Amino acid sequence: MKSTLHIRKITGFGALATAIALLVTTLVPTAHAVTYSLPNAPTNVTSYVGSHGVVVKWTPAEDVTPAVTGYVVSAGAGSCPIWVPIKHSSVVTMPIVSGQPGGTPTVQAVNAYGFSKPGVSNKSFTAAQIAPVGYSSNRVLQILQFSDLHGAIETGSSFGTSLFMSNFAADRATAATTVTVASGDNFGAAPPISTENEELPTVESLNLMKLDASTFGNHEHDRNLAHVQKVIGASDFTWLATNYSENSYSVLKSGSKSAKRYTIIDRGGMKVGVVGYNTAEVAGTVFPGNLDYLDASGKKQSIDIDPSIVGVNKAIVDAKAAGAEIVIVVMHQGWTENADGVAKGLYIDLAQHIKGAAAIFGGHSHQTFASLIPSTRGQAPILLGEVRNAGVEYTRSQICVQNGKVVGSSLQHVLKAATPTINTGVVSTVTTPDATGAALVKKYKDQLSGKLDVKIGSVSGVFPRGGSPAVERSGENPMGDYIADLLRAKYKTDFALSNGGGIRDTFPAKTYIPADTTLVRTGTGALDVTLGDALTVYPFGNQVATTVVTGANLWKALENGVGGNYPADGRFPQVSGLKFSFDSSKPLGSRIVSVTKNDGTPIAKDATEYTLTTLDYIIYGGDGYVDVFSPAKAKVYGALLDVFVDALKADKAAGKVTQVPVLDGRVKKLG
Repeated sequence: MKSTLHIRKITGFGALATAIALLVTTLVPTAHAVTYSLPNAPTNVTSYVGSHGVVVKWTPAEDVTPAVTGYVVSAGAGSCPIWVPIKHSSVVTMPIVSGQPGGTPTVQAVNAYGFSKPGVSNKSFTAAQIAPVGYSSNRVLQILQFSDLHGAIETGSSFGTSLFMSNFAADRATAATTVTVASGDNFGAAPPISTENEELPTVESLNLMKLDASTFGNHEHDRNLAHVQKVIGASDFTWLATNYSENSYSVLKSGSKSAKRYTIIDRGGMKVGVVGYNTAEVAGTVFPGNLDYLDASGKKQSIDIDPSIVGVNKAIVDAKAAGAEIVIVVMHQGWTENADGVAKGLYIDLAQHIKGAAAIFGGHSHQTFASLIPSTRGQAPILLGEVRNAGVEYTRSQICVQNGKVVGSSLQHVLKAATPTINTGVVSTVTTPDATGAALVKKYKDQLSGKLDVKIGSVSGVFPRGGSPAVERSGENPMGDYIADLLRAKYKTDFALSNGGGIRDTFPAKTYIPADTTLVRTGTGALDVTLGDALTVYPFGNQVATTVVTGANLWKALENGVGGNYPADGRFPQVSGLKFSFDSSKPLGSRIVSVTKNDGTPIAKDATEYTLTTLDYIIYGGDGYVDVFSPAKAKVYGALLDVFVDALKADKAAGKVTQVPVLDGRVKKLG
């Protein structure tokens, strides 16, 4: 992960400072460039059993920018990793836990961008070899974490319920103190197997996976609070959120089960506190009214979500006062990118201000990330980790406690796509799908296959989605073009606009697996698509609406679309009938550079009105599109899904293969 970026001089500190800066730039060459990268792997890693643990030595790799802050020495699942600050020598004694399985020591360098690849020791050790130096004062907490599953419970590109179950069982066998947590968006924006059954198949799957706790994500609120209560009642795990308004906890319950600010899990002789945090973007990303409820007096209230981490820090203090030895945080907020020598994103910004947590796990932005936050003198760094969406990976982390003090932590991303073998660092175990999990998925799948495996058309290739950053959330996207053009043509408006985050899968869908094996799903020719694919790509049930928009408000809408947490938010505008350019390096509110009609005619920021087709969700303020699309003048029509499916069926009836659009430059990123 390398990129060359130019260092810019920043002025604006008053007239004198500006004058000095201008003088300096005339005297000093300004053509500077720095190559930023992840660290390189340490080399020449050797190890032997010492008197108090395994002694590990290594040769540091060449320097990089941002600078390496230290090294993590570990031996995989069930081992006790230790942190070595950069200023210390390149040798350390790794603690051994009583009863620890054998393994191979590894060394990873860490900087702000993340972990290096592991430097692997030339020697491995059996459990018997390290048993004499195992001490009961050394303990390890193993954390299995995932996020943004979005109901991907079928085994395919996702681990699915059955493989998550078997993999987690193999992981738990390596460490008695293992907790399993999720960072939100377990369902919502999901394949039909979940959405068509009120998301309960996913909740049942999480129960089988022995999930201990999860924070809410924005998509947990895709339906009303009555549905949230139903989910809480069906869950064998604890739902968490520290930043919801105090009164709302009175309705986030079902029977004896209720959402909490924190929970304490007593596992393997260790008490582990888990604290939850949901993104404050919820109010702007769910349908208006989904957060509303009636209080005890019958008065209408709404859940307010605090963007600060005041509640998180208080919950950490309270959890420790209640007996938690270690506290971890699961937060539905994400990393965005590594750039300019620093990791960026609200997840990173917030984590810097969280006090007292040993690990903070993110989500929401559908990205892979891991690093450590340097801590104060004598303290181990705070572990950070995040995974991609749809069950394609999870994190397996170890936190080492020596004489009651955290001395190090490590993290592995376990990938579904890499191999069917789960390498715990101890042994390689070929996992097979759990029969109980497979039966659960099959039960629900069988109920839908006859309806959803119906072929509705053929496409010339795969409509892409995802990536880093996700293509539909960062620029022009073929499915975005296709849908926007369909909407504008059908409703005969000047423009059309949809949100990139509404596109939830490739097309054909990776997470929809037809039972009908005669359907053509791969290859270079035409690919068959089904109703199940369409429901997976557009699962929200949004309605199409037309309205009017002024030129000024169109600019405002586009600014919203490239603002927020670009390129992580789902608000990015996919458009038809217009072209726009933007520069994401500019301040929020001034990123749109130009807006024109298709023929190049500029669209001014004035009161001229244009007709527009979009979604009811957007017209009523979803994804931050507030006060731009004239709800009073809106007309709501049928479902977006129907427009999509009807167009594919029309091509099929005409004997045509629906073509994946070639990007035409209607959206241009500058800078």
